[in-house]
Amino acid sequence: MEETIPGAQAAQIAGQIPKQRGDSLLETAVRYAEDRHWDVFPGTWLEPVDGVQRCSCGDPACAAPGAHPARADWAAQATGSATVARRMWQRQPTASILLPTGRTFDAICVPETAGFLALARMERMELTLGPVTLTPERRMQFFVLPGARAKLPDLLPRLGWAPGSLDLVALGEGAYVAAPPTRYGSRGAVQWACRPTPANRWLPDAEELISALAYACGRDR
Repeated sequence: MEETIPGAQAAQIAGQIPKQRGDSLLETAVRYAEDRHWDVFPGTWLEPVDGVQRCSCGDPACAAPGAHPARADWAAQATGSATVARRMWQRQPTASILLPTGRTFDAICVPETAGFLALARMERMELTLGPVTLTPERRMQFFVLPGARAKLPDLLPRLGWAPGSLDLVALGEGAYVAAPPTRYGSRGAVQWACRPTPANRWLPDAEELISALAYACGRDR
């Protein structure tokens, strides 16, 4: 279904998942809706301009080329219907795959170095993880139950961290994440650090992961 991070350590974390580069964005988006019941919506896409991949939005300085919403009403456009998803990507087969947060999941976003440290710590603690993405911006996004963004202002002080002191944010209602194998221009593709499996269909609550994530972010400062 997705590209995964290279390397032996990454392969162990991701369950030694083979890369499936032949899967189209269309089929992958449909599977997210059909198999995981995630809402999906098509974002911008990449277009060759003078031998360079540019974002379809037309901004040569686009901060997330080919990986952001293509229209202002993207939240209303998002669908959990595999049939509707197929129809949308048939209209633009190279559109990025974006997933709105605050619906079936929130995402806790941390720097890549802190994310890998947290993954190792969570493994030792035998915590149940949901899917985790790794973006070309060197960020990791941990999928958790909805409501994480509302809980963080209370959870972090309980652990001794002042709000805003850690590079740790929760994405909830009104935000979105880019899903594998969406590409950020020439920077590379979003990959799975922990891919979606039947075992992690039920997501953890933010409270279960926040201690390990906060500790890792504190070490990473």
